Amino acid sequence: MSEPDALLHDFQSITEPLRLEELFTQPQPTELEIGCGDGGFLLEYAQHHPERNFLGVERLLGRVRKLSKRGQHAGLNNLRLLRIEARYVLDYLLPERAFSAVHIYFPDPWPKDKHARHRLIQPDFLPRIRRILAPGGVLYLRTDDPPYFEQMQETFRGSEEFVEESTPAVLSEITTEFERQWLAEGKRTHYAAYCLNG
Repeated sequence: MSEPDALLHDFQSITEPLRLEELFTQPQPTELEIGCGDGGFLLEYAQHHPERNFLGVERLLGRVRKLSKRGQHAGLNNLRLLRIEARYVLDYLLPERAFSAVHIYFPDPWPKDKHARHRLIQPDFLPRIRRILAPGGVLYLRTDDPPYFEQMQETFRGSEEFVEESTPAVLSEITTEFERQWLAEGKRTHYAAYCLNG
């Protein structure tokens, strides 16, 4: 593996489930970010919390390579990255009940009505996230798209397995690079958090 990609997992198989103990040298609580993009949130959060492991999932190679390089430069032994499609990794590769928290910030809103079915957060997302969250684990969501935010809330509103809670200030204070750009344009960030019961 080349040096700039040192934090990027080199898949030997995309059918065998991942083993977190093989990704991280230190066994400790692990958090996941789906769609980590340029890594603005994940990099800062991992630096603040060496007592936790962080796994980032991103489909675009340029972004994940940039984040790998930045994470290696910062000496982050608690950060690993996967370049793969989100739904596939959720369904087939991530271990069950393994993550103390999952972060999904500014997923593609697919704003046109005819494309809304492509959104990640909808009813079929519930079993996916329930499978990988540890009991008491929390899903944190952010979006700047009001219709998508309403859909996110509606998706979890009818679930007895998830309890809505507030996003801690220590999380909301860490922004992504995209988020800072949108805030400068006058857009608002919408937050939601849902804790898995039992």
